[in-house]
Amino acid sequence: MKHGKKYVEAAKNIDRMKQYEPTEALDLAKKAATAKFDETIEVHIRTGCDGRHADQQVRGAVVLPNGTGRSVKVLVFAKGGKLDEAQEAGADFVGGEELLPRIQKEGWLDFDVVVATPDMMGVVGRLGKILGPKGLMPNPKAGTVTMDVAKAIKDIKAGKVEYRLDKANIIHVPIGKASFSTEQLTENFNALISALVKARPSAVKGQFMKSISVAPTMGPGVKVIANRY
Repeated sequence: MKHGKKYVEAAKNIDRMKQYEPTEALDLAKKAATAKFDETIEVHIRTGCDGRHADQQVRGAVVLPNGTGRSVKVLVFAKGGKLDEAQEAGADFVGGEELLPRIQKEGWLDFDVVVATPDMMGVVGRLGKILGPKGLMPNPKAGTVTMDVAKAIKDIKAGKVEYRLDKANIIHVPIGKASFSTEQLTENFNALISALVKARPSAVKGQFMKSISVAPTMGPGVKVIANRY
């Protein structure tokens, strides 16, 4: 794969064979973010899990102490008093069954997170083929299927991020923007890693986190010391 001049220049400052302390790695990732927009800093973790087994699945969410640096649009499926609760808590869109045609027929997907009360999951389930592939399906483990919609919205707006294994047993999570200070990114990184350590499936033998790297949207990855996790 051929990279542009900026990518190549940024990569010169990174020893691809070395595993760095988190703070140093994040500082290098910040410096490697040379695009004209405020790049997202992402963490990529290759795990020792085998996601084909239910007892080795990893899925959950964590509120990053310094947020993600992006505004998040929240859609809430609820009814009755929960609709008012969701609006008061700052949901961008609220509704029920009447929203289905808009999503199914008009292709409306102008939202980043979907929250639903348990009694609405029968309705939301009909959108599974649309929301599922985009990672938008509400899930109890991620705290997005709940009766406490106000708390869910508050956490999401404050910088809650979901983590889950992809098909290659890798976890990809955004932890902030290149404009964040190294200290803010380090705090967010540590919060994510702590949550993942707690979420480690007991069925996983050997090293849980095989490799960790941090990278800006358009720049090279920087390896982080992984064997302590």
